[in-house]
Amino acid sequence: MKELAYAQAGTVADALAAMRRHPGAMYLAGGTTVVDLLREGVFTPEVVVDIGRLPLREVQVGRDVTTIGALVPNSDLAWNPAIKAMFPALSQALLSGASGQIRNMATTGGNLLQRTRCPYYRELTAACNRRSPGTGCAALDGFNRSHAILGGSDHCIATHPSDFAVALTALDARVQVLGAEGEREIPITAFYLQPGDTPARETVLEPGELILGVRLPHSESARHSHYVKVRDRQSFEFALASAAVAAEVSEGVWRNVRVALGGVATVPWRARTAEQTLEGRRPSAALFTAAAEGELAGARPRRHNAFKVPLLRQTLNAALSGLADLA
Repeated sequence: MKELAYAQAGTVADALAAMRRHPGAMYLAGGTTVVDLLREGVFTPEVVVDIGRLPLREVQVGRDVTTIGALVPNSDLAWNPAIKAMFPALSQALLSGASGQIRNMATTGGNLLQRTRCPYYRELTAACNRRSPGTGCAALDGFNRSHAILGGSDHCIATHPSDFAVALTALDARVQVLGAEGEREIPITAFYLQPGDTPARETVLEPGELILGVRLPHSESARHSHYVKVRDRQSFEFALASAAVAAEVSEGVWRNVRVALGGVATVPWRARTAEQTLEGRRPSAALFTAAAEGELAGARPRRHNAFKVPLLRQTLNAALSGLADLA
């Protein structure tokens, strides 16, 4: 790990000013991803700006929207009574991720920005367009069991690791950010970028922009939401496939259906084809199968991850069945 300078921000303005003074600096909050990648030499900034003391640790439940501060610890958020009641899929997703100790440190903003677990990204001797643009992608012809079957490109097939972001995608979240041009809100479906020809750019954040929090609209479909995760082991493991589902139920018919998938795509995957199949229909096993098949039509499995196609089919079926049982 190379030497670097450390700066501590007492206010949001201090944080932004530090980033302006030190182009290429990185924000540090809980550190559960950043510190690992600093140690491994994947991140090599000259300066890290500690934002851990900023006043961004509140969950504010408004009339129509709940706002989650960027520094709210994952454990606090997962067990928050309002979150459990109004956005159950979010609580379930958080509790399925990492360990209790890591959830105590990990933050809302940090979770949104956690990097892929692709081993080639973290191995400095391996070709990785995401880490070193133009070097190639070793995963394409390498051991790609954990990699994406949706949203990949000829330049990158790294899977997005966050359970939290998958649930947020199904709940129509918006990300609040602040930068040199002022404050803006970004729909989470527009926040992440598929790799395409530029896999090194993972989000639409501009240099120095700071995540202030996440805003979740209140809705009946959000209250009626569910998250299912499949992994190699029950404790502290990333998803091989996951699904966050939400729907409003009216006279046995599903409305305002939202489906997001994890563990299988380069970004938290909004499953719009599946949503269209499910919208306005009465839930049934045949309908769930049709929704999964439609979404999987665009899948591009590789040599070692073709098992994710039937696994995702079963995972989405389990999530939708669980949602139907809640009704």
